[in-house]
Amino acid sequence: MSKAKPSARKAINVGLLGIGTVGGGAFTVLSRNQEEIARRAGCAIAIKVVADQELDKARRLVGKRAAVTADAYEVIGNPDIDIVVELIGGTRVAKDLILKAIANGKHVVTANKALLAQHGNEIFAAAQKKDVMVAFEAAVGGGIPIIKSLREGLTANRIEWIAGIINGTSNFILSEMRENGASFEAALKEAQRRGYAEADPTFDVEGVDAAHKLTIMAAIGFGIPMQFKAAYTEGISKLTQEDIKYAEALGYRIKLLGITKRKAKGIELRVHPTLIPERRLIASVEGVMNAILVKGDAVGQTLYYGAGAGAEPTASAVVADLVDVARMLTADPGHRVPHLAFQPDQLSSVPILPMGEVETAYYLRMRVQDRPGVLADITRILADLQISIDAMVQKEPHEGEEQVDIVMLTHLAVEKNVNAAIAKIEKLPVVIGSVTRIRLEELS
Repeated sequence: MSKAKPSARKAINVGLLGIGTVGGGAFTVLSRNQEEIARRAGCAIAIKVVADQELDKARRLVGKRAAVTADAYEVIGNPDIDIVVELIGGTRVAKDLILKAIANGKHVVTANKALLAQHGNEIFAAAQKKDVMVAFEAAVGGGIPIIKSLREGLTANRIEWIAGIINGTSNFILSEMRENGASFEAALKEAQRRGYAEADPTFDVEGVDAAHKLTIMAAIGFGIPMQFKAAYTEGISKLTQEDIKYAEALGYRIKLLGITKRKAKGIELRVHPTLIPERRLIASVEGVMNAILVKGDAVGQTLYYGAGAGAEPTASAVVADLVDVARMLTADPGHRVPHLAFQPDQLSSVPILPMGEVETAYYLRMRVQDRPGVLADITRILADLQISIDAMVQKEPHEGEEQVDIVMLTHLAVEKNVNAAIAKIEKLPVVIGSVTRIRLEELS
């Protein structure tokens, strides 16, 4: 059996900005699989320069295989570098570096979801003017090839909706709460102990990280500009054991979902805790794993599952982007896959729907005085606002108690009507405290 002939194409030189967890993983994967990657790309791809402010650490990781500098601007100004890989994170410095790299005619690979969600429109416009590529598979779902699937694999479809578990930290916390009966606080501490959650976990547990990723997927799925500021974001920090147990008793699991749907009046773009039927495959995704459901008109539902973070899973996506860029370097810019899957002059101006206009089903839990007529008062308020009940559980009070929990699942209802109903229910003298509201999606 003859050996594959080495490629005659010029080697691709890469400048790596940041050699932390993902950067180190990318360097390792590219070095380990160098021969295989060259066979796939049609040329050698090598990291020639690494920029990191921790010089000693960078030199230990890189050895003599690449030059090391503390100055990232030195890398993007280097005429020998073809592709810049940005893995430093943040938005201010990273944005400046990427825009300067583009201005210098360099292609860019990035895993920076916050940067793209907030400034992607500007970055892609700059790249288009300079005829360079910006690849960002690692920005969503770690090693799951969801960006490529949306941009290319599902390009024949009219995407109807996308729903995903796209933050591993929150999913781990919810798994701990359900499987081990932990409180939110205890589950968060365990996530921090294992290194899954940062010292300041706000972006993860309040849904901001998921909203960044959802913004990117919505733009690609529906051909709209990035609109992170229009995304509705609600986290998991207020979830309690009672709600997780009630949901399970009713045949549901609670997951932090990013959901975007195409509707007649606009696009839904929302992140929040969600009840989903336990029979759905995505309901069984536990721990730090990610999973994304995409519904297309031709293909139906497709499910993408895998590690949403970590050195080598995310590095897998970074290196895949490098190979994609290397393959397309000699292609006419007009024949490349557009950044957001649709041609730049064909992006839609369809609006993002305000959360009050969203229609979904709801889980409502309320604590009430155990008296005759209470249920009739509550159901009358719901009926007046066109909210019908699908299922209900009323717990019997313990001996000597005069208060009881009522849990209701509604049929589809408009959010603003549910908000109005909750406000009226909370004013009833027999209702104690606030009504807990969690949205419910059948995902069918």
